[in-house]
Amino acid sequence: MQRRAFLRLATGTALGSLGLLGAGCADTESPREPAASAAAGSRTLPHIGVQLYTLRRLMQQDFDGVLRQVAEIGYDQVEFAGYYDRTPDAVKALLDEVGLTAPAVHVGLPALRQNLAGVLDAAEVIGHRYVVCPWLAEEDRTPEGYRTLAADLNRFGEACAARGLRMAYHNHDFEFEPIDGKPAFDRLLEQTDPELVDIELDLFWTVKAGQDPLVYFERYPGRFTLCHVKDMAGINGEQRMVAVGQGEIDFARIFAASEQAGLAYYFVEHDNPDDPLESIRTSYQYLSQLTF
Repeated sequence: MQRRAFLRLATGTALGSLGLLGAGCADTESPREPAASAAAGSRTLPHIGVQLYTLRRLMQQDFDGVLRQVAEIGYDQVEFAGYYDRTPDAVKALLDEVGLTAPAVHVGLPALRQNLAGVLDAAEVIGHRYVVCPWLAEEDRTPEGYRTLAADLNRFGEACAARGLRMAYHNHDFEFEPIDGKPAFDRLLEQTDPELVDIELDLFWTVKAGQDPLVYFERYPGRFTLCHVKDMAGINGEQRMVAVGQGEIDFARIFAASEQAGLAYYFVEHDNPDDPLESIRTSYQYLSQLTF
């Protein structure tokens, strides 16, 4: 199920309208040897989180139980993509009960434009640090559409800052397509205020677009405070998502540049795993042992 379709299912109540908007892809797991790295060192990730979009089908059936299983696997942070009709108080109470924090939430652009105050109210109660815009509709991927997005992100960022929060934008691969001779992603970074807007870099989509995250870390240092940790492997001639550590992306090399990037939050994600819990378990096991 793609994220836009999922959003329509999650908007039955006012709180549900604070849900997600983005795109998934039908990918399968494929066991591979993890990518070797010349950057291996003694550092480890301070926290390992998971984007709950990965578990959306299960969460529709058993919201509480899924969060408990996430904590039992070992994750200590989650990133929401909709609250499944739970009130912010109920979400916060469950997080406290199972020992999780939720530093970030994905909220679709329409909800941000139409109900920013409500989004920020919920974020304050639940304890989010970041509100992340995860998607730009295809019809808006024009020079004017990106300018409007940048202006909106700056405006949202001002509102977030006034309440002790931060605004961020999450990329896919389409942002790396050129707009007037330059990748739209670069234009978005240049047109948003670094004091107000951060980037959640999706490592799968960035690499799939043929880009090197380290080049962007050097070009725009400090802008990438969050990332989606998603692996990629060639399967039947196509680059697909797999559990972290089962593909080709050199995470040690990327994470070794965390200080330059500004990285502080790392969220595992897989858009359409065959077995969501097994996928995040495999990813956690790999990342919990990764040194860089």
